[in-house]
Parts: sequence; C-alpha cells; structure tokens
Amino acid sequence: MTRVLLTGATGFVGAGIFCYASGRDNLDWVAAVRRLIEIPLCERVHPVGDLGASTAWGQALAGVNVVIHAAARVHVMVDDAVDALAEFRKVNVEGTLNLARQAAETGVRRFIFISSIKVNGEGTSVGVPYLADAQPAPADPYGISKMEAEQSLRALASETGMEVVIIRPVLVYGPGVKANFLSMMRWLNKGVPLPFGAIHNRRSLVALDNLVDLIVTCIDHPAAANQTFLVSDDEDLSTTELLRRMGTALGKPARLLPLPSRLLEVGAASIGKQALSQRLCGSLQVDISKTRELLNWTPPVSVDDALRKTAKHFLEQHAK
Repeated sequence: MTRVLLTGATGFVGAGIFCYASGRDNLDWVAAVRRLIEIPLCERVHPVGDLGASTAWGQALAGVNVVIHAAARVHVMVDDAVDALAEFRKVNVEGTLNLARQAAETGVRRFIFISSIKVNGEGTSVGVPYLADAQPAPADPYGISKMEAEQSLRALASETGMEVVIIRPVLVYGPGVKANFLSMMRWLNKGVPLPFGAIHNRRSLVALDNLVDLIVTCIDHPAAANQTFLVSDDEDLSTTELLRRMGTALGKPARLLPLPSRLLEVGAASIGKQALSQRLCGSLQVDISKTRELLNWTPPVSVDDALRKTAKHFLEQHAK
C-alpha cells in the first residue's frame, strides 16, 4: 500500500484527483488543507495553515511514501500585490522547498510537483511546440516562481536522493472549471454572437481527467523519477474550433462572427486587454512525445468526451 499526501486537496486539480483515484485499492490518501474540513473521499485530513517557509508538515507526512504537491499561489489576471514576485516566491518557492525538505527527512520516496507551462513561456509559433527539456523562458512572476521551485527541487533531489517528478500542465478544463473557460460556456449557452469565427491559432489544452491520470501514473512509474513532463489532450485546437465544439457539447451551436484576429488584437490592446487577446488569438502548443514514450502513456479521454462532461456539469450547476 502506497500512502500519498496531496496538497491543494480542495482545489480544482486536487478535487479531481480524489474523484478519479480515491477508489484505487493500492493507494492510501492523506489530504493537507489550510483549515480542517471534511473531505468525503479521504479519511486522513490534516490542517497545515498557510503554505510557507515555516509550515510544519510532521503529522501530515507520517508514513507517507509519495507527495503530490498541487497547492500554490496561483496566477491571476490582475495582481494587486506591491511586489508580486516576492509574494509568489513565499508560497511557490519557499513553501514548496520547505515541504520537500521535510518530506525527504521523513523518508518520502517521491515528490510530484504540479508546475505550469508558464515555465516554458507565454506562447509559441504555430507548429513549433514547447518541449519538456527546452530552456525555460517564464515571462511573469508566477512562471518565474514555478521555475525557481523546479530548480530548487532538482537540487534537493541531488542532495537527498528523493525522487522528484515535475508536471507542467497547459490550460486545464473539466467539470467545475472557472475563469475564462466558464465565461466562454456562459456566453455560448446564452447564444450571444461572438467575434471569434476566424481565429487560426493552435492551443494545447488538457482535460482534468487526463491530467489526473498522468499524475497517478507518476506515483509509481519507475521511468518518471527525476523527469519533467508536459501534458495535454494531444489534440490542439484553434479558439474557433474550441468554441464550435463546446457549443455542440452544450447543445447550443456557437454563433461566431468572422472578425480578423488582427482586428481583435488591436481592439484588445486599446483597452489594456493584451493578455486576454494572447489567450484568444495567440498559439501555445506542447509536444508530449516524451510523456508518451517514457511512460507509455496516452490521454485516456478524448477532447469531445471531456467537453461533453464539462458541459453536462455546467448545465446542471449554472444554467438554471
């Protein structure tokens, strides 16, 4: 029996892990949360407070073989912190390294770190995807903090012998997704015409079920030790394609106006929405061949099946 400590247990990815993998007989789960709450699929729940350099992990780490570290100070579109990088470092670098050091000291065998594609950068040219072992090029405080956490973990692995696995997801979607993906579903469900009918970018996405399947695969796969993996659905979509297929999943065909992407970019820049424009019109592709070949892993859920599952949950929860 492998005992696994999961941080960020109440977050989008953490909750997905419990729903997907809690029934596996060979895994015994421990959840770390800020304050004590009941988690239906986990009997061992430990409140650890805020994630930082002084957080005590002793009780939560008792008997643990593998840590899945999904807790983080997450990227936000508008950050009001005076020194955003310093705030990200407190949690994502200092907090992560503190947990990892205590894990190594207690004999944890493997530490799985959920990082971000932002370590690679903010976007690619069409047909030139990011590679797992390419030179990092983070462009914002969140991405920089995740890169620094990765570097610290690799150094700790060399020092202690604890295995480290790094996973960099692209945009994750699935039942309960928030932010721009949720807004997209709301607009589509209302039948609002959207000016995104002529966008020819390519973007990699990953369904929550596919990400979780890879994370669970990395718990005990021998080839995962001390490796960095990119993960996606292995089918890249344009914004136009995504909207059309999401509309089909919702049962509300997308009403898309074919405005040129350049016009959209100029309009977004004029109102200070360049970051949103990049997400809608720019490309970001990843090459998961290393993940596929080293782990003999393929995404178990298709894009359309994942979109249908996401749409079903949305309609049940939001369209009343």
